[in-house]
Amino acid sequence: MLALNEGVLDRTIRIVIGAMLVLFAITIRGGGWAYVGLIPLITGTIGYCPLYALLGMSTYEEREATT
Repeated sequence: MLALNEGVLDRTIRIVIGAMLVLFAITIRGGGWAYVGLIPLITGTIGYCPLYALLGMSTYEEREATT
């Protein structure tokens, strides 16, 4: 299993921008470049960015469990 390396805000931004680009490509025929939106959409959905892992970056903050 991949370790999460994207925080909540990071994931939200990726999903929104990715979805907008894909919708643009489908509805307005924005060209093939707009399908690049699949990359942030997928990485935002799974919470793992291979580029972050390669660069040793992470925006993920593990939250403490409250009992």
